Amino acid sequence: MAEFNPKALFSMSYGMYIVSSCLPEKPNGQIANAAMQTTAEPATIAVCLNKENLTESCIQETGLFAISVLQEEVPMTFIGTFGFKSGRDVNKFEGVDYITGDLNIPIVREWSLSAFEVKVTGSLDLGTHTLFTGEIASARVFKDGVPLTYANYHLVKRGKSPKTAPTFAFNNMK
Repeated sequence: MAEFNPKALFSMSYGMYIVSSCLPEKPNGQIANAAMQTTAEPATIAVCLNKENLTESCIQETGLFAISVLQEEVPMTFIGTFGFKSGRDVNKFEGVDYITGDLNIPIVREWSLSAFEVKVTGSLDLGTHTLFTGEIASARVFKDGVPLTYANYHLVKRGKSPKTAPTFAFNNMK
């Protein structure tokens, strides 16, 4: 059998984002590290979300999502709201600075450098997760700064991964 050291996954570069969507009158969002630009023409983005998360269901139903790029200085309490609480139990947007974008979905401004609104063009079932791809409908810059990376979140902020994150099983390895 080939060698598999899961610590190798920690050397991959990821960002930290809030992916948001909404059902009528129910904004929701979650922390995600699996987001990336996939093409330039047309400008497309992909995100990968656990099927147990409400945000994944919202995107399945609406075909729309937003990605807010978090800045390095974001406090752990803010990450905790979007990363460790369920939108089925709490309104994650209560008291949060956000706007409703051109696609009528919530875009988090607080602790965000920039944001994208995306129309889903495809999805791929990955078992526990769904990979969504979509065309960027709008892109905004809120401020200059350093984006939060997954490495900074774990190594500097000493953050953990929630049970629905792909890296949850590796929490005790650090």
